[in-house]
Amino acid sequence: MPHPGAPFGPLDFQLVLLRRMADQQPGLVEDARHELGVPLAVMREANRRWQAMVRSPRSRGAAQRYRSVLGEPTATTRRKIGDLECDAFQWQVPLWPDLRFEVLTAPGGPVWNEWLVRAPGAAGPVLSSVEDLRPWSCTVDEVARAFAAVRPMEGSAPTRWQLAITPPDGRRCVADFTWGLLQEVRFPDEPPG
Repeated sequence: MPHPGAPFGPLDFQLVLLRRMADQQPGLVEDARHELGVPLAVMREANRRWQAMVRSPRSRGAAQRYRSVLGEPTATTRRKIGDLECDAFQWQVPLWPDLRFEVLTAPGGPVWNEWLVRAPGAAGPVLSSVEDLRPWSCTVDEVARAFAAVRPMEGSAPTRWQLAITPPDGRRCVADFTWGLLQEVRFPDEPPG
């Protein structure tokens, strides 16, 4: 468990990921927090410290902040997205052993994207219907590849994404992601209840 005044490290960062996910999946977050052996107050304090680091006028760039918190990446690759080349840095996240936290940077260092992705070589879920979309089971890119009719939408916060999906059965839905990990699927055309 993190100690007050200790350097902000990988465990603290996992608590930051969980804090943002708690809005949509409080039960899963509670289970994960217990698995980590961390009280709620410690999770809140980790989030407070992270926000202070992000908003500090003396803050390092985002890529350097991740290196200082998570250490050296476990994998670094050069990736081409359209006509642009970027660097992809990945770190292991013990809570999700089949996932990696990935940061994509533009030439010169600015961060373009930061989210959870499937670890290289790890088998992802089979996603053939909406019923396969269970919380914390898949990532944005896995859902986007699995369904032909997908439209990206703006998320409700910087670390959130949404995909509008029309699966083979025709029921339109919206998949909500936090830090790239599926949180919930909503059916806006269906009445609540």
